[in-house]
Amino acid sequence: MSKIIAVVNQKGGVGKTTTTLNLATALSTIGKNILVIDFDPQGNATTGLGITDKNNIVGSYEVLIGEVKADKAFYKTTIPHLFLMPASLHLSGAEIEMVGLKGREKLLSKNIENLKASFDFIFIDCPPSLGLLTLNALVAADQVLVPLQCEFYALEGLSQLLFTIAQVRKNLNPHLELQGVVLTMFDTRSSLSTQVANDVRHHLKDKVYKTLIPRNVRVAEAPSFGKPVVIYDLKCQGSQAYLALAKEILSQEGERAT
Repeated sequence: MSKIIAVVNQKGGVGKTTTTLNLATALSTIGKNILVIDFDPQGNATTGLGITDKNNIVGSYEVLIGEVKADKAFYKTTIPHLFLMPASLHLSGAEIEMVGLKGREKLLSKNIENLKASFDFIFIDCPPSLGLLTLNALVAADQVLVPLQCEFYALEGLSQLLFTIAQVRKNLNPHLELQGVVLTMFDTRSSLSTQVANDVRHHLKDKVYKTLIPRNVRVAEAPSFGKPVVIYDLKCQGSQAYLALAKEILSQEGERAT
């Protein structure tokens, strides 16, 4: 059941890294071996798992360019069964370095190929763009998870992302599929959130997860402590939502396996 899942949205601030970390943590708490690859030059997933000094770490950049073998570039976190391949500062220049390289869109896929046997799930936290880094993640992935914020412009840009996924499937990775869309930052007090959720479900049908990730103060606080909210405050609404999402994804994978 091993899967590589790219967590993608070209818009920033939609809960992409938060979703990556908390879904990964939720799955690790039930004994799944999980690797998070921080592929965003901002390095928020790295910080969110407690690594603040990015000057001397080996991680996704070194693996991408083939400088270091993938099995030498990830680390145990303080959370059992959860491992991190961090983003170093050098990742910010990677897209420029790759421009002239042959087969540049397949570098990540080629260099992490042997990791799949060691983990139940590998999550790639992508940058908020559809550039070369995200393209590498899509070529390496089996599935795409799209966090979508419950706001007025939620559907704007989604068609472009879905077109990109279709083009990657057609030309570079025929096995790639849309795993699903998870609605984030849902405000139960706002009729707009409900309207947006209904609109997205109307357009994408069963590709939208039933679980809604609510706006929650504890979710916003957790990264400043270097912890996913599932560890920071297990009982809060945000944590419970991510645990529910993890169960929904496992159920989905079980259906595919039968």
